[in-house]
Amino acid sequence: MSDSLVIIPTYNEIENIEAMIRRVFTLPKTFHILIIDDGSPDGTAQRVLDLQLEYGGALHLLQRPGKLGLGTAYIKGFQWALERHYEYVFEMDADFSHNPIDLLRLYDACASEGYAMAIGSRYVKGVNVVNWPMSRVLMSYFASLYVRFITGLPIHDSTAGFKCYTRRVLETIDLDNIKFVGYAFQIEMKFTTWKWGFDIKEVPIIFTDRDKGVSKMSRHIFKEAIFGIIYMKLKSFFKSYQPKERELVNE
Repeated sequence: MSDSLVIIPTYNEIENIEAMIRRVFTLPKTFHILIIDDGSPDGTAQRVLDLQLEYGGALHLLQRPGKLGLGTAYIKGFQWALERHYEYVFEMDADFSHNPIDLLRLYDACASEGYAMAIGSRYVKGVNVVNWPMSRVLMSYFASLYVRFITGLPIHDSTAGFKCYTRRVLETIDLDNIKFVGYAFQIEMKFTTWKWGFDIKEVPIIFTDRDKGVSKMSRHIFKEAIFGIIYMKLKSFFKSYQPKERELVNE
């Protein structure tokens, strides 16, 4: 049994999914994996089912009928993880833009250093992005600056999708009340965690754009994030939080 679950949403990741699963299972710490597949027509879910014969109870699959949004996939995964008593729950992409070896660093930040959330940050130590066009780097970087300006959230990479949550964070947040489904979901989860006063650490990573498959990013997704945070900030004025001990460290 493992205390850690890595949630990986997929849509048409047949070129990456087997290599990603095998790579995670070679790490010196045992992580379980939950794949949440949104009806990929390319056979992604079937490949996971085949691998379950090899990895047994360490590899899990939830299949959904179609593309229902990144946020709803993660919420479903969080609820699944809480029901099964995992202590550390990770978000990670299937396309190797997040290096699986960094799971160990996120885990250590929470399990050894005591942080409630650890974020794999592209921007806490400058700009650490490989193979993105400059226009996309600038759009992502300035989106994070904008989020900090509007919300006061003291995080350099507010749209980051590589994270570790402790169980106590996911139990405290009202997951059914998380509204966004695109990349604004990533901002909302960090903002809500911070508003509850949980301690957060940004762990510097190098983000490498995918070599295989097709990116799911679009300008529409970024627009949702940019305009959605104004609504999110306004809504927070009408919610009562009972902050936990707060400490945010950037290293």
